[in-house]
This record gives sequence, C-alpha cells and structure tokens, in this order.
Amino acid sequence: MDKFCLDAYKPKEIAARIETVCVSKSTTDPMRIFVLALLAGAFIALGALFYTATVHDSVGMNPGLLRLVGGLVFSLGLILVILAGAELFTGNNLLVIACIDRRITLTQLLKNWLIVYIGNFVGALGVLLLVYLSNHWLGNGGLIGAKALMIANAKVNLTPMEAFSRGILCNILVCLAVWLCFAGHTVMDKIAAIIFPITAFVALGFEHSVANMYFIPAGMLLQHQGDVVAVAQGLAPGLDLSNLDLQGLLLNNLLPVTLGNIVGGSVFVGIVYWFIYVRK
Repeated sequence: MDKFCLDAYKPKEIAARIETVCVSKSTTDPMRIFVLALLAGAFIALGALFYTATVHDSVGMNPGLLRLVGGLVFSLGLILVILAGAELFTGNNLLVIACIDRRITLTQLLKNWLIVYIGNFVGALGVLLLVYLSNHWLGNGGLIGAKALMIANAKVNLTPMEAFSRGILCNILVCLAVWLCFAGHTVMDKIAAIIFPITAFVALGFEHSVANMYFIPAGMLLQHQGDVVAVAQGLAPGLDLSNLDLQGLLLNNLLPVTLGNIVGGSVFVGIVYWFIYVRK
C-alpha cells in the first residue's frame, strides 16, 4: 500500500490496523493505561458538561433541533479521546477482535477493561468535583443545574431492559465511530468520522456508561442543593428523586448500561467485523 495515499483505508485494512492497536493496548504498562483512562473519563465528562450547558434552556427551541445540537457538542468527548490520546472503556470493547483471533488472552482483555473502566470513573468524578467547586450549575438562574439534575434522574429511572438495550445501541454507534476513525489519515478525517455516529447516539437518547459516570453523580450532588431542586420542580412538578442514590447509579443504570455497551461494541461491531475481515 502506498503510505502517501490519502484515500480512506478499506474495511479489511481497518480491521488489521485495529487489531494491531488492540494488541498494543493489552501489552502496555498498566499504570500508563490507567492514566490514559483518567484522561478519557475527564474528556467524556467535559463533553457531557458541554452538552448540558447547551441544551439546558429549551424555551422556544425545536426539540429535534435541540437534540441535534446537543449531540454535536457532546462529540467533543470522543474527539479529545481519539486525537489527544486516551483509553475509553466503550471503545476498548473492540479489543475482542484481537482476543478471539488469539493475539491476546482473555485475561489481558479483562484486565484492560477493568483498569480502563475504573480509570474512566475516577477521571469523570475529577471533572465533576471541579464543576461542583466552580458553581457552574448555578448559571442562568440555576437552570443549568436543574437540567443536569433532570438528566440524571431520568437515567436512574429507566427499566433494566431499557438501560441494557440503549447501552447496546449506544456502543454500536460509538465503536463504529472508532472504526471509521481508522479509515482516515488526517485530523479532519477523524473528526468527521466521529461527529455523525456520536451525534446520532446522543440525539436518540441512548446510554453511554462513561458519560453516566459524570451525569448521575452530578445529579446525586445537585439533589442536595435546594435552589437547584426548586428550579427543577418548577420545570417538572412532582419530580421524584427517590432513585437518585448509589443503588440507582450502580444497579439501575451502570450495571445494565455497561453490559449493553459490551454487547453492542464487542458483539455487534467487534465480532461481526472479525468474522468478515479477520477470521482465517
């Protein structure tokens, strides 16, 4: 292949490139992987923060257009992950390609997922702490905080099947965005590859486990700020925050959403493309 060619890599070439990267990820120093995972959690949290600030005031806005704009700005998170360099749990579900091709072991796969998942969580909580200290949520008369609270509350009130299914659909799109990035050569190629799949999953209301590591703890903090809660109750009378607790975070949302993300990324993208392009 001509290395100076600017044509997009073909799907079979993408699969080979991804498998090589997956092997590298699985053999990199765990501490380095953890720090990169911290960055990814922070980057996705910044995208979630940008999303909340953008969509918080929906008065006079077309709901469909608001979802579209929200999805566009949320794309910041994966753009930073891909271009700045970081380790994201949902994208790393593609490591299954190297695992079933026997280039890495199941132990290496699970070790990477565990380290990255924890690192993503800690990174997201780090951004959350800074946002809390900044009083950012009090902006626009508390409407930004009220929106963040309502987003979190909606997530912990999904049924397990809703959360699981939305997790599958989300990570199909996220992993396809990562897949498309490997087709490009330039920064703009990669940004263009990210924007449409990520905008789609956000606009459609699907569930991303790492984003929820920011969204739901944000709501758990905000439910104790009376002025923000009052604004939220004015927007949604009878707002019930009873599920916005640790159980709501871990069992109602993160568990089914994480399992859904694994199925969506590993099975519907990773294993399918392995079968088509990598399988001997």
